[in-house]
Amino acid sequence: MKISVKKVDALRREMHFEVPQERVTGKLDEILNNMVKHARIKGFRQGKAPRHLVAAAHADVAREEMMKNLIPEVYQEGLVQEKMDPIDFPAIDQVDLKDGGLKFRATFDLRPEVEVKDYKGVKVSKKGSEVSDDELNKSLDFFKKGRGLDETVPLDDEFAKGLGFPSLEDLKKAVKRNLELDKERQNRYEVETQLIDALIKSCKLDLPQSLVARQLEGRLEEFARKMKTFGMKEEDIAKKAEATKKELKEAAEKDVKTFLILHKIAEVEKIEAQKNENLSAKVMEFLLKEAKWEEAK
Repeated sequence: MKISVKKVDALRREMHFEVPQERVTGKLDEILNNMVKHARIKGFRQGKAPRHLVAAAHADVAREEMMKNLIPEVYQEGLVQEKMDPIDFPAIDQVDLKDGGLKFRATFDLRPEVEVKDYKGVKVSKKGSEVSDDELNKSLDFFKKGRGLDETVPLDDEFAKGLGFPSLEDLKKAVKRNLELDKERQNRYEVETQLIDALIKSCKLDLPQSLVARQLEGRLEEFARKMKTFGMKEEDIAKKAEATKKELKEAAEKDVKTFLILHKIAEVEKIEAQKNENLSAKVMEFLLKEAKWEEAK
């Protein structure tokens, strides 16, 4: 078997494979022998039809099955031989069965070297989650408008009962608590963003474009779903997505950088995720414990 490797960029590689005829024939024979055991050919009981009839009747299926089995097998052997460590599944193309042999190309990104440093003791500032009387009153007015009530309707116990609360005081407590929780979630997000931005700034790595492309695709799909909920037409969604593609790609690149950095820190710190646990979330929890917190001014 012949294997050649082409370096496309810092991470991307193309591996070209030439599998000899005898190995292709051997794998095809293996597939056909298995098919004979289960094939149904008119005039014969299942599994009793002559091999040449099965081969003639199912030639295309056998050939497809052979490639489905042989290409991954050969690809894995090539990775071991060339000491390659891909970060994602390869793109397989240029498949050719000419003259009995098999040729194909596998394109993939290598797992990048990630250099992490200064990830402990990152300074983060957190805002308070207190809710002012003004914020509370604005939220209560929003409730009033949401029910289509006139602005002159008083905020009293009767109004609160209409919303399912025993008194105005109970309504205020519930609304205030929800506002505090919303602020707390937003503040937590902002702290994590500060931490991630600091990590990205201090760490070095090359970006695997295959992961960026996959993440961008996911973001575009999510963007399209959101636009559909607003009743936007398909052609308008496509235009809007194209207009924001650069912004979405930058976000996708940040997603991939964050993922690689957090997983590298997990490796260095020997952090492991158990079943149903999120490794990135566990690393973030570790980093937040190690961070230097201060109250935002």
